[in-house]
Amino acid sequence: MTDHFNRRDFIKAAGAASALLVGNNSFARATKPPMGRVVVVGGGYAGATAAKYLRMWSLGAIEVIVVEPNKQFVSCPLSNLVLGGSKSINDLTFGYDALKANHGIKWVQDTVTAIDSTAKKVTMLRGELSYDRLVVAPGVDFIYDGLPMLASAEAQSQIPHAWKAGWQTVNLRKQLEAMPDGGVFVMTIPKAPYRCPPGPYERVCQVASYFKAHKPKSKIIVLDANAEIISKKGLFAKVFNETYAGIVDYRPDNVITGVDVATKTITTDFDKIKAEVLNVIPPQRAGKIAQIANLTESDYPWCDVNFLTYESKLVPSVHVLGDSVAAGLPKSAHMASNQAKVCANAIVQLMAGQAPDPAPVFANTCYSYVTAKSAMHVANVYRYDEGKKIMVSAEGGGVSMSPSEKEGEYAAAWAQNIWADTLT
Repeated sequence: MTDHFNRRDFIKAAGAASALLVGNNSFARATKPPMGRVVVVGGGYAGATAAKYLRMWSLGAIEVIVVEPNKQFVSCPLSNLVLGGSKSINDLTFGYDALKANHGIKWVQDTVTAIDSTAKKVTMLRGELSYDRLVVAPGVDFIYDGLPMLASAEAQSQIPHAWKAGWQTVNLRKQLEAMPDGGVFVMTIPKAPYRCPPGPYERVCQVASYFKAHKPKSKIIVLDANAEIISKKGLFAKVFNETYAGIVDYRPDNVITGVDVATKTITTDFDKIKAEVLNVIPPQRAGKIAQIANLTESDYPWCDVNFLTYESKLVPSVHVLGDSVAAGLPKSAHMASNQAKVCANAIVQLMAGQAPDPAPVFANTCYSYVTAKSAMHVANVYRYDEGKKIMVSAEGGGVSMSPSEKEGEYAAAWAQNIWADTLT
């Protein structure tokens, strides 16, 4: 299967999905006056996709302004391959120019500091924007209440989480390269939910692959706060025990209680462990702007939404997408992209005085690389349940029988397709 055919099939599928989601009413509105302004906060998978499809499905009748502090898009999916050495961060870094030019999206490179939902106003460091509807896609924020010693940028330069692809990913790779053969890499996994359920276990595999090839005397100790591997359990356990036997020491039910930054020593309820390289992934919650905008309850870290529109249950006319959403669903790029499309369609319908789709359906696929070339997947279809008012897993889907290089090719094609869908 080549990228060409994958891209062609993707475009066909996307076109069919667009017609299904939008319906004929949207196209009948082409000659009507502009429908209003939507401001999108965040240019990640969810925000960028929402902006694109708002413009496409309103046929340009909705003005869309994206506020994003970063100049470039850096993909978290595949970023673990930077740690394994088969990708560079440049391979995962893209510009926004094509997205803006192709769809007439207005772009503001700035940071949102406040949202006034009563006045429908977004305040940034360098100005203000009014909106008719607001889309917030802030990703995740990290909780350092139990680990205050890791909250500073200085501490994170020594002990990076690398859970947002970028300079910390590069920093962690350099630390692994500098580590002597025979050293110990200690990695911690927070209690779920967190961004990308299989991501930590994929990271273990990528570092183990690097050690096996270049530092065969080195070891990995995995301190998982969860009772077991929470995604692709059988597949990852088999890879740990067979492909990386003698390298990976996986320890479930290990909640860290302290970190000595200077000595890179972890304290748990059971032990103290010193590392040459230490990677602490902190607990997570909805992104900072969701907190600023009062989109979360004081005692709950995620945003409750109406799954037909992704409108906040706490703040009207504000829609929340991606990793910040409270749901029993994976916090993945594919999920964020599909949420964005459902939300974009709903906003187009609402701003035209129509009802949103009463029964949205979408799929989620997540690939994990266990070597530089071999990968495995989990996939599910989700449907809206009218009684429960949530998206629930439908019959079908499943996981790989085993990792393979063929699935590695599929994973690479999946990445090319979602990058093209998000950014062009």
